Amino acid sequence: MARRPTIKDIARQAGVSESAVSFALNNRPGVSQDTRARIRRVAEELGWQPNSAARALSGEQSGAVGLVLARPAHTLGVESFFLQLVSGIQEVLAAGRIALLFQVVEDLDAECAVYRRWWAERRVDGVVVVDPRSDDPRPALLEQLALPAVTVGETGPVAPAFPDSGAPTALSAVRADDAGAMAEVLDHLYGLGHRRIAHVAGLPGLAHTERRIASLRAEAHRLGLDPGQVRSVTTDYSDAEGAEATRRILAEPEPPTAIVYDNDVMAVAGVAVASELGIPVPDGLSVVAWDDSALCRVTRPRLTALVRDTAGFGRLAAEELLALLAGGAPRSRESERPRLEPRESTAPPPAAY
Repeated sequence: MARRPTIKDIARQAGVSESAVSFALNNRPGVSQDTRARIRRVAEELGWQPNSAARALSGEQSGAVGLVLARPAHTLGVESFFLQLVSGIQEVLAAGRIALLFQVVEDLDAECAVYRRWWAERRVDGVVVVDPRSDDPRPALLEQLALPAVTVGETGPVAPAFPDSGAPTALSAVRADDAGAMAEVLDHLYGLGHRRIAHVAGLPGLAHTERRIASLRAEAHRLGLDPGQVRSVTTDYSDAEGAEATRRILAEPEPPTAIVYDNDVMAVAGVAVASELGIPVPDGLSVVAWDDSALCRVTRPRLTALVRDTAGFGRLAAEELLALLAGGAPRSRESERPRLEPRESTAPPPAAY
């Protein structure tokens, strides 16, 4: 097994003392610029890397940030959103040679326990927090731990978790305009003539789920639609629950003529259920997917979808976290709003409607 190079190896090859190597690699005075450059060149040639555990114990940064996902594990393999989000985060971190520590847990309590353990072990310098809740214990915990964080998908103002403490919060936010996106979807369907519209939403309790449901109601009211004919049902984001929700909705005495799904997987499952029931898409039912993906574009008919740069969303979150770690002030930034891409899955409702 290959042995990792040590400070002693660098000192021997550079012809200097071990203390000189330590000074040079830790940017401390005590060696000349020429010696510092020679030591660093030798360290690079040997493939030396600092020991992250030793750096943490000495109070230096660990060189890693964390991401914990409290979602049903069976939904992760079929949902493209998080894969694209993580790819964007990793793109920024990799450029700075920062590691991403990722963990999936059962629930919010387990997620908070991971943050406490990471903080105690000095495993990460900060965290990216996803799936904000309307009543969320994580901001207060992260402030208590003094663990810098960026929330993804937040909409509320960025404020200290303990306003009376006088201590600044190390919590930034990257926002998404779900209300504007839902307005664009409703305008599109309304313009086609749809008046009975269902929304197959994601997990209840998530801030963005509640925000989309509230936005649907507000837009329906704005357009003068019957509130009894425009409604939402929640699911776990999986194809199985998306399909089951679609069957229930389409079995109603007055089924909707259009369904908006909170992800691409549920939308494709909904199209399959409609086909099983003999309801053609789009002539008998219009379908909209909240997040565009290759799945939306290869399904027949191709799905009308909200297009956004999810990887860019991840890059923005990572950039904000690195800014915090560099001593920047907490702030809130809004990602580019999704735009609706009309395709073959939406059309005017049936003539008998």
